[in-house]
Amino acid sequence: MLEILPQIPRYVAMRRGIGPKILPLNLVFAVTYRCNSRCKSCNIWMYTKKSYAPPPGQEWPYDASQLEQRPELTLDEFRRIFDSLGHAPFYLTFTGGEPFLRDDLEEIVVAAYERCQPKVITIPTSAMYWKTTPQRVHAIARACRDADVILNISMDGIGEEHDRIRGVPHNYELALKTLERLKQNKPENLVIGLHTVVSSLNVHHATEIVDHLESLGPDSVITEVAEERLEMGNRNSGITPDPETYSRVAAELSRKVSKRPARGFARITRAFRTEYYQLAAKALREGKQALPCYAGVASGHVAPDGDVWACCVRAEPIGNVRAVDYDFGRVWRGYLADKMRKSIAAGECACPMANAFYTTMLMDPKTLAKVALRAAIG
Repeated sequence: MLEILPQIPRYVAMRRGIGPKILPLNLVFAVTYRCNSRCKSCNIWMYTKKSYAPPPGQEWPYDASQLEQRPELTLDEFRRIFDSLGHAPFYLTFTGGEPFLRDDLEEIVVAAYERCQPKVITIPTSAMYWKTTPQRVHAIARACRDADVILNISMDGIGEEHDRIRGVPHNYELALKTLERLKQNKPENLVIGLHTVVSSLNVHHATEIVDHLESLGPDSVITEVAEERLEMGNRNSGITPDPETYSRVAAELSRKVSKRPARGFARITRAFRTEYYQLAAKALREGKQALPCYAGVASGHVAPDGDVWACCVRAEPIGNVRAVDYDFGRVWRGYLADKMRKSIAAGECACPMANAFYTTMLMDPKTLAKVALRAAIG
């Protein structure tokens, strides 16, 4: 993580519009919208067609007619995107939908590793494919030996509660089978995480869920707060917990995390997580950015069809890599990207989305100092 620190002033200058437009250090690649879950907190599985129109009052900086039929990016297309990124990304996430529905997921992740050399790779999953997912994950970790490969298994409840929230019978049982197989002959660089989305469906006993997940023996247990995202088709669903309830839960989660034993890099991630819970609660309570947001500056998102977004909450395309010969930088430095960055910098949106939030925390001197102090004192 130390190699990120010299880059921070450049991202700060970029956000202020006074520095060069450098590529993000944190990128999410949604490799598919296909999903084998039917979550009550997310309607991405209902996805059939997007509107390809740019935001009102704006125009595409290219001929968009070529984008009328846009299937998922192919392996070769991903390779060309990764080539354009070079070694800029420090942290890459490969998500969905359910990413393991892509038969070529291993090839996509390894291609990113070989071309971009990220230090951290994260893959979230429902973990229902207990017979095949463990061996696929192990293969990825072994091929990406100089990166920390984090597999986050979604666990939003205990037993049948998890199945109800995820909308699939026996999901909990299948996820446990996957977890146990992942532990067998686990590569050293593989981190097995259990991940809970705290929503209005489970917020009142979220700490109980976290305690239970800890007892299952993963390498980490993390939570994030549910958001109403355009990408997920869950706007006006009421899935986000009310601010006061979540604030109480966040305080308890922070307390639990701060007392969890940790060494080395795990102490740093623990310190970030403790701070995130508090800042996410603040963002919900106040309805504004808890910190100056760096989505669209230090972090970004690529949709399965090549659209590039500043973040998946707004999910407003700033361009499409297919229209610029897969040169991510041309989209990132375009005028739609500039407009989005100005909108975010003006505070026209606010959310507690974890992925972008952690990068934002890195860019804030006071927060970074708090995290460093927490990590130092253990």
